[in-house]
Amino acid sequence: MTQTRIVEVRAGVLKKNDELARGLRTRFESAGAFVVNLVSSPGAGKTQLLERTLGELAAAGHRCAALVGDLETDNDARRLARSGVPVQQINTHGRCHLEADVIGEFVGAWDLANLDYLFIENVGNLVCPASYDLGEALRVALLSVTEGEDKPQKYPTMFNSADVALITKIDLAEACEFDRSAAHGAIHEVRPGMTILEVSARRGTGMSAWLDLLVARRDAWRNRS
Repeated sequence: MTQTRIVEVRAGVLKKNDELARGLRTRFESAGAFVVNLVSSPGAGKTQLLERTLGELAAAGHRCAALVGDLETDNDARRLARSGVPVQQINTHGRCHLEADVIGEFVGAWDLANLDYLFIENVGNLVCPASYDLGEALRVALLSVTEGEDKPQKYPTMFNSADVALITKIDLAEACEFDRSAAHGAIHEVRPGMTILEVSARRGTGMSAWLDLLVARRDAWRNRS
């Protein structure tokens, strides 16, 4: 009975979240704000990637903002704010993921029509965030070379729910004896045909391809039938 009750409660929570996420998606689409949800395990390099992404997009004239999820502290938000774009920190105080109701609460302070891109840096976790739709147009899963090539096979739900995979910290691949071919194979085993990019936010490697992808995906999203 206890297990049944847990399943029922979880199903109810996810159903409510999905309903709220659909409402968010409608708001984002109406405003023309392209929302990108960045998901990964802790330490995969989301903040460094996002810091550079925000700076380069803003320099190119794109209007951006970011929501940053973390259990505690506003360290990442203060770091991202150096890019000059609007940033808000969301502290979950122990919750291992962000949910649609929280996103709705925090974006209420912004005029979404004034944004080209809204980035959500999710809480570092490869389990819970996979189940929670945040109304995003693009979900990007990060895998750093320091984590090993088999992470997608260990956490298939996350990678299967993503639209794009980024292999981060690629400048450390040789030092970590990272097998690129094996990593690509593991990702495609879970999600055949998924776009994979290799990047180093520290060195700038692959950033042009990443930024081009964002622009192309947003253009396709805006021009969809």
